[in-house]
Amino acid sequence: MSLQDLAPKYVRSIAPYQPGKPVSELAREMGLNPDHIVKLASNENPLGMGSKARAAIEKELNELARYPDGNGFDLKSKVAKKYNVKTEQIVLGNGSNDVLELIAHAFLAPGDSAVYSQYAFAVYPLATQAVGAQGIQVNALDYGHDLDAMQAAIVPSTKVVWIANPNNPTGTMARPGDLLEFLQNCPKNVLVVLDEAYTEFFTPEKRPDSIAWLKDFPNLIVVRTFSKAFGLAGLRVGMALTSPEVADMINRVRQPFNVNSLAQAAATAALDDEEFLKETLRINSEGMAQLTAAFVRLGVSFIPSQANFIAFHCGDAAALNLFMLQRGVIIRPLAPYGLTNTLRVSIGLPAENARFIEVLEEALAD
Repeated sequence: MSLQDLAPKYVRSIAPYQPGKPVSELAREMGLNPDHIVKLASNENPLGMGSKARAAIEKELNELARYPDGNGFDLKSKVAKKYNVKTEQIVLGNGSNDVLELIAHAFLAPGDSAVYSQYAFAVYPLATQAVGAQGIQVNALDYGHDLDAMQAAIVPSTKVVWIANPNNPTGTMARPGDLLEFLQNCPKNVLVVLDEAYTEFFTPEKRPDSIAWLKDFPNLIVVRTFSKAFGLAGLRVGMALTSPEVADMINRVRQPFNVNSLAQAAATAALDDEEFLKETLRINSEGMAQLTAAFVRLGVSFIPSQANFIAFHCGDAAALNLFMLQRGVIIRPLAPYGLTNTLRVSIGLPAENARFIEVLEEALAD
């Protein structure tokens, strides 16, 4: 008998999440100078963190011998004021991944099911499977969520529906009207998890007013992160906004100090840094135009994106990815999502985008 047999079968069958390759790892593998490596694999903010978040971290350093505030009072207060919700509607997490897993632990168990889309974030099936629940995958529509088909896939055992908007890894969006109709038609005893990790990158006219919907739909959970637009990926801080009764259940399975002191301080300050967010969106918009123009010029097919990354198609994605890595450019293969001939590139600084385009041109000419 193997000690692994002590774990439930549904845990033994999990294929672990594959994160983007770190710069240090590629430098070791390829013998490259890390200063010359461009990482465009994990949808991080190429500007780093804002000055207000950095100042808040420096101020908090002297308190690291103390446990963090297990209730996150300051951060919850700022979130409540900014988004016009009550503090008892907020759940804080060690990144939005933590929040997604907390939802699964609180509401799913063996015999339950959860619905998610093909080509959606890999954590949805992982979180579902990790608690022994059944995943119901619905075929994608134009690389995005087919909300009508997802509605039809709900069965009596379904307790959770996972929806990403914009979707990762494809960057597709669901129309606000379609999302609202989905919520109106969804059974009230089924939780709808709306994962909005990239919502800040929507243009204002396309961004749904999802937090306002919480007043009408107590089964709605809106998940946000500080890892992308706010530039705090390394600190791991995310949150869920939902009804007080749902938040109460999620908080019962949350670790007491799951968000560290530096993360809380930085996130609280980041919510006030409108100038940094504005500059982030400018860099992203110009970078998106830079990359899509190159794809069009080079005849490379891509999926139009509303986020801070673009998925593009190529004949041999594995070979192109290796070609990029050997030249110090890290992007993301999408084979784990079933998109075997597709790669994803994050929007970087202009020079980083230019380096990616240069290597892509080299590969296509080879």
